[in-house]
Amino acid sequence: MDETIAAGCCEHRRKKIRDEKERRDLMNRLKRIEGQVRGLERMLDEDAYCPDILTQASAVNSAVNSFCRTLLAAHLRSCVSEDIRNGREDAVDELMETLKKLMK
Repeated sequence: MDETIAAGCCEHRRKKIRDEKERRDLMNRLKRIEGQVRGLERMLDEDAYCPDILTQASAVNSAVNSFCRTLLAAHLRSCVSEDIRNGREDAVDELMETLKKLMK
């Protein structure tokens, strides 16, 4: 196995080997978000009042943003810091491109 993969990151279009706790925590967040989205579908099916649906949609948006912040923090602590230590100067540029996508 490539040393960079074993350490957690590899080259562009790379994969990240996550420890079980990180994977479980992220999956739990996604499952909660999935439940919230199903709740939105039910509300729509049940002709819920628009402001109530909007409030729930806002909660979904906040949950997705929280997921992204958690994942970004893990990325900074592992992949980005490792890339910088290994002299991969384009790591900051890659991070900036990722942040641009998140801030649309």
